[in-house]
Formats: sequence, structure tokens, C-alpha cells
Amino acid sequence: MKQPVIVLINTSHPGNIGAAARAMKNMGLGHLRLVDPQQYPSAEATARASGADDVLAAAQSFASLDEAVADCTLVIGASARSRSLPVPMLDPRGCAALVHSQPDPGRVAVLFGRERSGLTNDELDRCHHLVQIPTNPEYPSLNIAAAVQVIAYELRLAAGIAEPAAAPETDYASAEQMEQFYTHLEQTLIALDFLDADNPRQLMRRLRRLFTRSRPDQNEINILRGILTATGKKIR
Repeated sequence: MKQPVIVLINTSHPGNIGAAARAMKNMGLGHLRLVDPQQYPSAEATARASGADDVLAAAQSFASLDEAVADCTLVIGASARSRSLPVPMLDPRGCAALVHSQPDPGRVAVLFGRERSGLTNDELDRCHHLVQIPTNPEYPSLNIAAAVQVIAYELRLAAGIAEPAAAPETDYASAEQMEQFYTHLEQTLIALDFLDADNPRQLMRRLRRLFTRSRPDQNEINILRGILTATGKKIR
């Protein structure tokens, strides 16, 4: 089955990495990326993988989230908490349907945060959607591997029910290109005195939400960068 990348961020317990790898292999997933794991490689991770050693062996490690999702065109963050910014929310089944509707599911990343605190606001800023697993509101906490298992199950179920309708081939801008655009946009807005250089975060966060909702393609991001470049020449 066509499958997304599973990304574990700053995992503190190596056993959770192994258990997540096992959950992935159970459901036919094999693309695991690790961002700054606290203890890895680890014999405990291998032991908890319980036969999913190939998933661990193929796992890629990255120093930052930006590096881990640089080639991805759709980023979905798993979060148990509601957020103040209007990020589109999905349940696991809707998440799976969205992944399988993409022209290239291999360029989709599903993020899982730290065991205690989940994803930071900055990490959530890089997400086009959030996925929330419906749990008992009196005890909503899920182990990382359990959360991966739920999402992986829905991905497999969605793949097995029917072939998704053919999606139009859209060459979306990558996460790396979007980060370059946001840097260029912030610099231009500061030069125009539209943005306070000492306190840019709230405006830039809202602008991020605007452009992540629209998901520019290659032509569109080139047009936007061209506008910023032309503006920069006018104000010099």
C-alpha cells in the first residue's frame, strides 16, 4: 500500500520507538523518521520492536523537524489538545482518507510528539491538519505506540476498502520551500515597516496558517517569491 512517513519527535523512551515500529509493521507501514530521539539506537528499542527490526534498521534520524519533513507536501500532526489557532481537525478515519487522496502519499508526514507534552506550537505551525484520536475525556492520554497503532490501522483500512479516486497531479511546494518563503516574507514585511521586528510571532503565525490552508503549488510559490523579490527592489 502507498504509505506516508511516520515521524516521532524527541522520543524520551527507546522502548516506545521499538513499539511504534512494531505497530507500523503490523499494519504494513515501513517509513519511520526520528527527530532528535533521546536514546537511540538502543537494545531496548530492538527488543520492543519484536520482529520489526527491518523497520528500525530503515529508520532515518534527523536533528530537526524541518529536516525530517523537508521533502513532504502535506504534514499532519497528532495532538490530544485543542489549539487556539484554527487548524483543520481530523479524526483518524478522516486522516487516512486524506492521506490516500494525495497524489503521492509518500510525501505525507504524520507527526507524533513527546510522551509528556506532545507537539510544540512551533511544530504545530508546520502542520496543515491535526488528527485527534477520540478517547475517554476523563483519561485521554495515549502511549505513543498506541497512537501510532490507531492511525496505522485506519491507513490500512482505508487502503483495503477501495482504491481512492484518482487525484489530479499537483506539484505542491515542499516544506523546505515553504520555510524559505516564510523567511523571505518576514524579511520583506519588516523592510516595509508592516511587521514589528521585535515581536513578529503572532502575525507570522497567522500568515503561516493562511498559506498552509492554501497549500501553494510550485508555480504559485514561485509567483509569491517573485512578488517579494520585486517588492524588495522597490524599497531599497
